[in-house]
Amino acid sequence: MATNRLFSEIPPTAGLPPRWRDLLPSGDGDLARRAADFLGVEHVQVECSGTASLVVALTAMHRLSGRRAVVVPAYTCPLVALAVAYCGLELRLCDLAPGSIDFDAAALARLCDRDTLAIVPTHLGGRVADVATAKAVAANVGAFVIEDAAQALGARVDGRSVGLDGDAGFFSLAVGKGLTTFEGGLLVAREAALRDAFARVSREIVPFRFGWELKRSLQLAGYHVVYRPSLLGLAYGMPLRRALRAGDPIAAVGDGFSPDIPLHTLGHWRQSVGARAFARLPDFLAACTAQAQQRKARFASIAGVDIIDDPIGANGAWPFFLLRMRDEQTRDAALRELWGAGVGVSRLFIHALPDYAYLQAVVGEHDVPNARAFAATTLTLSNSPWLDDATFDAIASTIERIAA
Repeated sequence: MATNRLFSEIPPTAGLPPRWRDLLPSGDGDLARRAADFLGVEHVQVECSGTASLVVALTAMHRLSGRRAVVVPAYTCPLVALAVAYCGLELRLCDLAPGSIDFDAAALARLCDRDTLAIVPTHLGGRVADVATAKAVAANVGAFVIEDAAQALGARVDGRSVGLDGDAGFFSLAVGKGLTTFEGGLLVAREAALRDAFARVSREIVPFRFGWELKRSLQLAGYHVVYRPSLLGLAYGMPLRRALRAGDPIAAVGDGFSPDIPLHTLGHWRQSVGARAFARLPDFLAACTAQAQQRKARFASIAGVDIIDDPIGANGAWPFFLLRMRDEQTRDAALRELWGAGVGVSRLFIHALPDYAYLQAVVGEHDVPNARAFAATTLTLSNSPWLDDATFDAIASTIERIAA
């Protein structure tokens, strides 16, 4: 599929377009208050990343219960596995239900016992996950439930934000997650006692680190410069295509991570940038949802392609479409034409967790066929407002031709 790669790059996700006035040093810097109002809760704890939020939550829960095992989906962000290892806890992988982002319910029940600290259902790609099953299993063994809503800020169930049904939930403010402070995290808890425990742990293990704050502040300013189709070809597209030419899909999607998780406070200036951006977020999310509802019907008409959608009563966020092809060969044929073409087609996570070589010491060997199949047959398509109708139709036609 031909495209002008240098001057019309579409981002792989629908990030809130930045505004220069967000960078002004004055104004309301109360990010926690703005986030709490948006989520409909009394209190939000701000951390430097979604991963840091998970580290704080797991550390506090471990101190409260003494348990050690954390159950996560076998297909999820590698940072989740690294966060569990960082806390010195035991990682347990649960396979997915076939063709789904949800846990296999029977496998989840078998994995959980009296040493289970937490179960982590994941609202993958903005889709709304099954939290009720995790809560039922957790209740049987006395475990916590932490909702991973890193990619789902704005997703709701019956009008209520995701992340609030479990004991705790966290959201990411990283680049590409919608609103960004160039890394940042929001942590919520249902009970006041748990909120107090999270705050104590954060004060103890999360220091102010000038070097990290300076780095992230410069990156945030740079993001405001390059996050536009005319410059993303240089900042994102060229490194992507270089990684694809080198045969390095992990570098292409950016899911190669260090086990040394940065923990530091989120500075006042970056918080004020995020707080101001929150004023534009509801309208942006509504526009993305309207676009997704219009466009997803196109994929529903293509035989051999399934779009991962939400259950009845749920309205997820739509940073991108998560599409599942009939097999790996068909998916790879689509990627050969579209990934690297500058049109917002990509992959989410390259492997199921056991198949990352750099995670072997953390994860080990596991038989998770459904998670492996999900990794092997899915691709993503941006729901950015910069992806115009003509380009979207061309992408859908290409996928339809290949699927046939």
